Amino acid sequence: MPGWLAALLVLVNLGLIYFLMTAPLGRRTVRLSVVVAAPREKLWQALWPLGRDANWAGDFVEVEVLPGGQMRMALRWDGRDGRPILRVAVHDDVVEGERFVTRIVDDSSLEAAFWANYRETVELADAGGGATRVTVEQADVYRGFAFLGFRYFALRRKLAKLRIWALTGQYRPGGLFERPSTQFLMALASVAILWSLSGFSVGGLAFAVILTSVVALHELGHMAAFRISGHRKARMIFIPLLGGVAVGGRPYDSHFEVAFVALMGAGFSAFLVPPLLLAGHAAMAAGSVHGGNFVAALVGCVALFNLANLAPVWKFDGGQVLRQIVPGGLPLALCSFALLALFLGVGLLAGFPQRIVLAGGVALAALSLITSGSNVRPRHALRPIDPTGRLAVAAGLVAVMAIHASGVIWAFRHFA
Repeated sequence: MPGWLAALLVLVNLGLIYFLMTAPLGRRTVRLSVVVAAPREKLWQALWPLGRDANWAGDFVEVEVLPGGQMRMALRWDGRDGRPILRVAVHDDVVEGERFVTRIVDDSSLEAAFWANYRETVELADAGGGATRVTVEQADVYRGFAFLGFRYFALRRKLAKLRIWALTGQYRPGGLFERPSTQFLMALASVAILWSLSGFSVGGLAFAVILTSVVALHELGHMAAFRISGHRKARMIFIPLLGGVAVGGRPYDSHFEVAFVALMGAGFSAFLVPPLLLAGHAAMAAGSVHGGNFVAALVGCVALFNLANLAPVWKFDGGQVLRQIVPGGLPLALCSFALLALFLGVGLLAGFPQRIVLAGGVALAALSLITSGSNVRPRHALRPIDPTGRLAVAAGLVAVMAIHASGVIWAFRHFA
């Protein structure tokens, strides 16, 4: 892979991570409107939490009226304990059949600060011909475009499904984005984008396919860890060029679970590196130049991608693992910089130019500082990790890093 292409990919990914996850956007409002061929009263009964059709989408298990006009909703999504998440809402500016504003004041899964700035306004107006215009606004304070985009597409889907339900009386769960075929197309899009950066060369196509496959294997490791940890479901979401995301079926329950899931992305792929190294040595011993080059490229992609994910950056897997096993403050800072120094050393041993290694170190350190403290916090503290679990995760981190570091050094020295 040309040096300029590697630098471009790093810069693009760092920029995307910043804008998607941490860029301060301030207060933003998502506002969507749709005309539904149904009377206003029918739609009010579906959208008002106490309406007779309020559970048209199956979001609630139960709705209970509390003193003071509050409503406690048991949602269909599981909390850490496997039970429905409980959410308490207050409704202001209620005009029956026309509008209401929702505020969330309590949540059994997330801390109250998460909902402090959230407001949802629902308005119904006659659109003529027996139809109704449904307008929904969701206002909140955002950091990064990712969650803002999620809110937009989730709201658009909800309104589209509301229109179908009003016409047919049936709710169709799921959507196009969750389908495996859609994720496969997203993976193909990632391949196409990476291939275009190489000028559509044959080698560029091979690199794009290999890197996309490496991303899939990495996320498969996270998914396996979710299932081992007791999640009833897990899925993978491809994000073209940026990579992928594995999503579990419930919130994390313990610090050990967070560390285990984060480590298993690179840990799963680490099992591939030793046999690939043996295959590479065998190909070279047999005099197969093309076979040796192919294996070296494959090892380089697998090892470098997974090693980069273990960088001590707040949002990366390595940062997630360190925060679970190292006390905060000075010990965490020292361990983070020690791990960063180790990364720089691996780059130098692999033969990367010093300016590239130093630039990468500065970029990772800056990104870690920028993204620090931006996680969504749970309502209740996670179960602490015991000394045995802490030691096991630390040993696993060292082993996985050593395997991928050896793969990076061998692969890039092969092409030196």
